[in-house]
Amino acid sequence: MHIELPEKLYYNIGEVAQAFGVNTSLIRFWEKEFDVLKPKKNAKGNRKFTPQDIKNLELIFHLVKERGFTLEGAKIHLKENKKKTLDHFEIIRKLETVKAELLKIKEQL
Repeated sequence: MHIELPEKLYYNIGEVAQAFGVNTSLIRFWEKEFDVLKPKKNAKGNRKFTPQDIKNLELIFHLVKERGFTLEGAKIHLKENKKKTLDHFEIIRKLETVKAELLKIKEQL
């Protein structure tokens, strides 16, 4: 899954949920469950997600939704293998981007 968000310093929870195709309640739930998610909150209490938060959400989404990890399994996997998992995740995302570009070129031929 490729997440399309504009280049910004902060994203609100609605933008994030829409980009991932999930409800805002799931994003809030993951925030409580995973220590790596620490969005900033403004004076009103609205969550503001940084690009690093988005990367962490992508990783959690990949583990839970795409690879089928349980929440506990994803937590353990992140704690024990964060660097290795992050490297593999980045490679997968780059390959997906290349594949999408190649498919666009194929359609134009």
